[in-house]
Amino acid sequence: MVLIQILIATLAISLISLVGVLLLSVKEEWLTKALASLVALAAGTLLGAAFLHLVPEAIEQVGAYSGIFLYVLLGFIFFFILEQFLYWQYHHNMVQRIQPFSYLILFSDGLHNFLDGLAIAASFMVSFPLGMATTLAVAVHEIPQELGDFGALVYGGLSRRQALTFNYLSGIMAIVGGIIGFFVFSHMQTSIAYLLLFAGGSFIYIAAADLIPIIKQEAGLRRSIMHFFIFLVGIASMLVIE
Repeated sequence: MVLIQILIATLAISLISLVGVLLLSVKEEWLTKALASLVALAAGTLLGAAFLHLVPEAIEQVGAYSGIFLYVLLGFIFFFILEQFLYWQYHHNMVQRIQPFSYLILFSDGLHNFLDGLAIAASFMVSFPLGMATTLAVAVHEIPQELGDFGALVYGGLSRRQALTFNYLSGIMAIVGGIIGFFVFSHMQTSIAYLLLFAGGSFIYIAAADLIPIIKQEAGLRRSIMHFFIFLVGIASMLVIE
């Protein structure tokens, strides 16, 4: 039963990689405005999932001690290093040609989706509500990311059909991560709590380092207030699930 839940959740996450099809017909101006709101929602949902679900659940499993937050910090640091490496590769390759950057996006997105699949598997193996909270948090931050990835892949030289196809192939890594996570964690129950902490750290990094700065760049008091409200809605959605 748990494996079926993991498969359904990760399949849904992989299908989000096809959201780039919206760019084929939606006006660029409308899409730009919608993306800012999605980013605000994603930031709130990720932080809510990390602080209200993943970290508290892990503490409940292994108990509170001073070293437990080291794994949260490791998740934060891992994604910081990964992103810095990708930025370095981006600037290095852009001087020569753009095409390698497109494949770099696919590689990093595939790795990210694989880790998301592991986190979803670990969450469902703890409880169904925790699995749903983690899946929702992953889903809402994947939507703006996948839209951006699609645009970057087309800019990098791929056709729209190729961009959709390769982006979906990278999305399938979430399913792979979910299946591997289920069988690995079935024999290593104690490791689930530490993966939840690691995932919590990665969620905090994505929200704080990538998404919130985008919200802060929005000009105008009215739009800033609206995006802050949407940010709070994201956090509230995690409270509702709790």
